[in-house]
Amino acid sequence: MTLHFCAPHRRLVRSPEGAHRSGVASKGKPLVVDFHCHVLTLAAEALVADRPEKRAEPALMLSAVGADSLAHNNAAMLPKAFPKLTRVEQRLADMDAMGVDLQVVSPSPSQYYYWAEPDLASQVVKTQNEYIAETCARYPDRLVGLGAVALQHPKLAAEQLRDAVKRLGLKGVEISTLVNDLELGAAELAPFWAAAEELGAVVFIHPFGTTLGKRLNAYYLSNVIGQPLETTIALSHLIFGGVLDRHPGLKIVAAHGGGYLPSYCGRSNHGHDVRPEARARASQRPVEYLRRIWFDTLVYEPQALRHLIDVVGVSQLVVGTDYPFDMGHEDPRGLLDATPGLTDSDRAAILGGNARSLLGMKT
Repeated sequence: MTLHFCAPHRRLVRSPEGAHRSGVASKGKPLVVDFHCHVLTLAAEALVADRPEKRAEPALMLSAVGADSLAHNNAAMLPKAFPKLTRVEQRLADMDAMGVDLQVVSPSPSQYYYWAEPDLASQVVKTQNEYIAETCARYPDRLVGLGAVALQHPKLAAEQLRDAVKRLGLKGVEISTLVNDLELGAAELAPFWAAAEELGAVVFIHPFGTTLGKRLNAYYLSNVIGQPLETTIALSHLIFGGVLDRHPGLKIVAAHGGGYLPSYCGRSNHGHDVRPEARARASQRPVEYLRRIWFDTLVYEPQALRHLIDVVGVSQLVVGTDYPFDMGHEDPRGLLDATPGLTDSDRAAILGGNARSLLGMKT
């Protein structure tokens, strides 16, 4: 089986036997909610195992990441990440070691399968969503679920979103930054965005690889540079394409701190100011839309997080560790403690308060 991962996870120290936290923060410490965590549904893999698109994955991965990265993935990534993606007890022990009270779990991006025809896509999404919902139901104080949708079939995706939220009790879904050749601002995806706004569902945007091809197939640049760029492009299409004007109630969470867009939003603002085509569908400057999107804290360095906060505000930040991969960050409290200018209430909001409000959970 070939999987795509953000990267392998460093070894964590286990908590003592029986020491799993209850989902309630330690006395005097705010609850920590990790919004960026992945899970792998093995039963979905069985549904696609004989498909030519699935069998073509090893060759596509070699072209995308290069021989060195592929070799490291095969030698180190799968053995380390696979148990964490598939074994709940391992996940709970790691959460304890990281000081995370609650995980918002979402599908591994390797399982988008946007090439699947409607019948297969229905089976794959149903299998993923029911597995995630069942897993979260077993540990309701520790896990909350986001499901999948077949976004290549927008009307079906809208139905799947309704089923995920209303029947299964999931809080929303994870989607990629590109759906085959469709940008997220494409008119064809209107049924999905309308359903997401109607349901108040969270839409977690997480890239899968990069569209820059062989330019980034060395040094792991496909992930290091490519994935944040894909998020930057996707958010730009949502903003300039008018999706956020048409659906002001959308609850969008962007992975990896929103890519590069918040760091260089001034150029987007200027483009909106001087170019008529850039403001044709977007009624406001891009920075105003960024203040309506939520971003995870996966920017690694305190000064980078400080800048993100300065652009979008404390209220728009949620913790993201990218569990269980080494392109993540395992110490969310430490990152917040090292970020200058934050009050105790700011830290509490980012560590868990914002996420709980976004998910509609009791505080």
